Amino acid sequence: MSPLISRRLGRPAAALAALSAMALAAPATLATAATATPAGTTPAPAAGADRVPGAAAAPAPAAPRAAAGWAAGTRSYLVISAPADTTAAKAAVAANGGTVFASYDAIGVVVAHSTSASFATALRVVAGIQKVGATRTSDVPADAYAPALPANPAQSATTLTESNRWDMTQIKADQAWAVSTGSPTVKVGVLDTGVDDQHQDLAPNFDAADSASCAYGKADTRTGAWRDVDTHGTHVAGTIAAAKNGKGVVGVAPGVKIASVRIAEPSSTLFYAENTVCGFVWAGDHGFKVTNNSYYTDPWQFNCPDNLDQAAIIEGVKRAQEYAEGKGSLQVAAAGNSNYDLANKTTDSESPNDSTPVTRTITNACLDIPTELPGVVTVAATGSGSGKASYSNFGRGVIDVAAPGGDGATGVYSTLPGGKYGSKSGTSMASPHVTGVAALIASANPTFTPADIRAKLAAQANDLACPSDSRCTGTTANNGFFGEGQVDALKAVGGSVPPTGKYFENLSDVAITDNATVESPIAVTGVTGNAPATLKVGVDIKHTYRGDLVISLVAPDGAVYLLEDFPNSDSADNVAKTYTVDASASAANGTWKLRVKDGASGDVGTVDAWNLTF
Repeated sequence: MSPLISRRLGRPAAALAALSAMALAAPATLATAATATPAGTTPAPAAGADRVPGAAAAPAPAAPRAAAGWAAGTRSYLVISAPADTTAAKAAVAANGGTVFASYDAIGVVVAHSTSASFATALRVVAGIQKVGATRTSDVPADAYAPALPANPAQSATTLTESNRWDMTQIKADQAWAVSTGSPTVKVGVLDTGVDDQHQDLAPNFDAADSASCAYGKADTRTGAWRDVDTHGTHVAGTIAAAKNGKGVVGVAPGVKIASVRIAEPSSTLFYAENTVCGFVWAGDHGFKVTNNSYYTDPWQFNCPDNLDQAAIIEGVKRAQEYAEGKGSLQVAAAGNSNYDLANKTTDSESPNDSTPVTRTITNACLDIPTELPGVVTVAATGSGSGKASYSNFGRGVIDVAAPGGDGATGVYSTLPGGKYGSKSGTSMASPHVTGVAALIASANPTFTPADIRAKLAAQANDLACPSDSRCTGTTANNGFFGEGQVDALKAVGGSVPPTGKYFENLSDVAITDNATVESPIAVTGVTGNAPATLKVGVDIKHTYRGDLVISLVAPDGAVYLLEDFPNSDSADNVAKTYTVDASASAANGTWKLRVKDGASGDVGTVDAWNLTF
C-alpha cells in the first residue's frame, strides 16, 4: 500500500492506472489498517483497494442483465435549462443525437446520453439551454440500462455487546442518550455506496420505503437496489444511527430513521454528478431532515467554472442541493482527506479519476462538490484526543465544524455488511458524527429549518484552538482546522451538565398486547439514600398509535409515578424520550419497573429498552 494518504480510498499506483481512484472520503492507508477487533468481527476493507488479509470482501453485484439500448461510446451529460421549462431542452437532446435518460424538471436539469462527440457543442448554441457538460471522461456502463441488484449478504450474528467507544465519548453522545436518542419521525438519508438494511444493528431503524438507488442518475426503487456495493455506506450508517439494542455498536442518534440512497456505481464505486443530482432531489421529495455525503462528485476532485463541462456540473448539483434544502433537508459533507488547504487552492493532480489524471493549476473558484456548495455543512476530522487528523482537509472560512474521524491505529468502529463490524478512518467517518448530531437537533426542535440546524451546530460546538501549525489560521472560536469546533451531542439535546449519577438499563424486549398492562424491571444497587428529585427515565417503546398508552414508573416501595398518559387522539407511532421524575420520596435501591398500559384494541408494540440515571 502506498504510504501516501489519498483524498480517496486510493490504491497503489499500478492499480490506480488500471482502475482509477475510488470516490470515497476515507484514506486507503487508514481505512485498511488492521486494528484490534473483538472476536467475530472484521477490520473494514477499502473499496476495491488491497484488502487486509482475512477481511471480508465487499458484496458482489448480481450478474448484469442484457442492456437493451446501450451502445459503446455512450457518454452522460447534464443539460441545464430554466427550472420547470425543460421541454425545449429535451427536444434539442433528441434532435442532436442524444436520448433523455432522466429529467429533473423542477430544477431544469436533464440527464442525457449520447455517443456523438459533438453532442455538447451542438446543444450549447440552442436557445434556452444555459449549460451543457459531460459528467464523465469514460463511457456509461452497460449496467446503466439494465442495473443488476446488489447482493444481499448472508448475516452473521454477533456476540459483541455495546460499549462506549472513544468517538462517541469524545462528542458526549454516550451522555446525550440519557436525555434523548432522537425521534423516529426524523429521517436521515445516507447518500453513499448503499446500506446493508438486514444488518442486526441497522434493521431496527431502516426505512426501506424511502430508500432507492440513484446510480447512473435515475431512481431505481426495486427492493434491495439501495444495498451496499462496497462497505463504506454501511459503516457510515452505523455511526449515524445504529440501534441501541444491546449488541454491536450504538450510533450518535440511535432513535432516528435511516434511509439509503445508493449513488455509487457498482463496478467503480464512483459518484458522478447525475447520481448526486438524483440523490438530492430524492432527499427533498422524501422528507429527509439531514443527508450525509461522505464523497466528492466524480470524476473531478475540484470543478472549475471556467471549464464548460465542470460549470454544468457545478450548476446542476447546486440546483439539486438548493431544491433539497428548500424542501427542508440539510446536507452534511466530508471535507476530504488530502491534507489540503481548501481556502488556498493551487493544483489538482487527482482528476479526472475515471480515466487518466493530470496535474492542473486551479484557483479558489474551483469547488469540491458537494462539500463546498452554499448551505452544505463541511466537516473536518479529528483524531482521538481532538487534534486535527493528519489527513483531514482544512481551510479558513471553508470548514464549518469538526468531529472524530480517527487517525493512525485508532479508527472509528462501526457496522459492515453481513452483520459484521470494523474500523475505518477519514473525513468520511467524521461527517456521519455531525449528521447524527444534526438529527438529534432536529429531533429536539421539530420546527427547525436547515438554516436553524446549521446555526445550532455552530453554536453547540466546543471551541478547539489552533495547534502550533502555521497552516491553521483564525481564532480559537473559529479557525481553519476545526471551524466552529468539535460537535457536542449533549449540548445538541439540551443538556448542559453531564449526568453524574449511576446509570441502569434494561434492553430486553417486552411485548405490549392489546388491553393489557406489562412491566419491565431494573434492579438498582449501590446508590445511597433516596432517588433524586431529577431522576432521568429514558423510554424506547415501539407501538403504533401511541394514544393507546399510559406509561408509569413504579418504585421499589410501590409508589407509582405517572410519566405520560397520551391523549386518545395521539395517532403518532412510538415513544422515544427521556422523562424527569421527582422520586425523592422513594429509596433508590431495589427493583424499579416501567409499567405500560395499553387501553385499546388494534395496535400492539414492544418495550424495546428503558433506563434510569440517578
